[in-house]
Amino acid sequence: MPDISPTVEGFRLAFRRPALSLAEVVWRWSVGATAAALFLFGLFEYFNTLPVTDGEILLLRTKQPILVAQAIAQLLHGSGSRALTAALFALLAIALFWMVAASLGRMAIVPCLLDYFHARIDSASIGSLAKHETSAAGKVSTPAFRYLFRLNFLRVVVAVAGFSGFVGAGILASFTSSTADPIPGLAFLVFLSFAAFVCLAWWFLNWFLSLAALFVVRDCEDALGAISAAVSLCRERTEAVFAVSLWTALSHLVVFVAATSLVFLPLGLSGMLPGQILALALVLITLVYFAMVDWVSMARLAGYACIAELPDAPPVPVSPSVAPTTPAGSVAPLAAFKGGIDRDELIMSDIPNLAREPGV
Repeated sequence: MPDISPTVEGFRLAFRRPALSLAEVVWRWSVGATAAALFLFGLFEYFNTLPVTDGEILLLRTKQPILVAQAIAQLLHGSGSRALTAALFALLAIALFWMVAASLGRMAIVPCLLDYFHARIDSASIGSLAKHETSAAGKVSTPAFRYLFRLNFLRVVVAVAGFSGFVGAGILASFTSSTADPIPGLAFLVFLSFAAFVCLAWWFLNWFLSLAALFVVRDCEDALGAISAAVSLCRERTEAVFAVSLWTALSHLVVFVAATSLVFLPLGLSGMLPGQILALALVLITLVYFAMVDWVSMARLAGYACIAELPDAPPVPVSPSVAPTTPAGSVAPLAAFKGGIDRDELIMSDIPNLAREPGV
């Protein structure tokens, strides 16, 4: 039986099916573009609502940092509640839009991945796909969107809990340093420790819920059933899941290092290039970086789909011609010998008194 590497298959699909990577980029960037547009629009509208007096204009025109900061403080005084309310409504709208877009994106992409690996595994003679004989595309139904929406809602809840954890880490860190006895180093260390734990917990839960979405589309499981299937996959095929996660994480790290190195190139020429060209170069590098990250995410999702579609290993057959060995001085059970019970042995015959000596 030939071997198959889910990591290699995931990157191969990302290369061979660029339309799937493009679909992943489209739904992710649509959310990002909407969030950026909403932020800029809200920021401009917020600035338009601020009353500016002649004295504040005079302070701003002085270009002195202290006077400019004083003018800005006067402008923003009393408007924090309105800004906070607008930000909360904007975040709720973006979260709702992301849940819908992520659900539709998974419903469109995952069936194509499963169909690809159906054909790929079948052509490679990996084994029988009796567990999933039908096409994955035909399994997507209306309840799948509802279940995916619930999973994505859980991911939003996890993100909110992570933000609350950061706030809690700051509160706990403030207890270690007081005004009478300030210890900023210890407070920073405590905050960093709790923040690292919060980040790790959020990353793991978010990754786990994103993996569960695969089983919602494939098996039309509800949220709890998909989470249970994801647990089973991680428990039964830990090495394969870990390999896909590790290699895609390393690829993401390589892309990040390359993008960071490219960013310093135009920054080093900032004195020679116009500001518009410098800003355009930074924007292009950032967009290419985000596109590469989405491409790596598609390869990772394809690797997980490959692992889920791989058939279970068949049991190793035991040859009946090989008699079991027993330790020296011990007697093997009768059922262990070939043929089981020796029917020619008189003592084991089912005819009464057949083994009795004549005249006895």
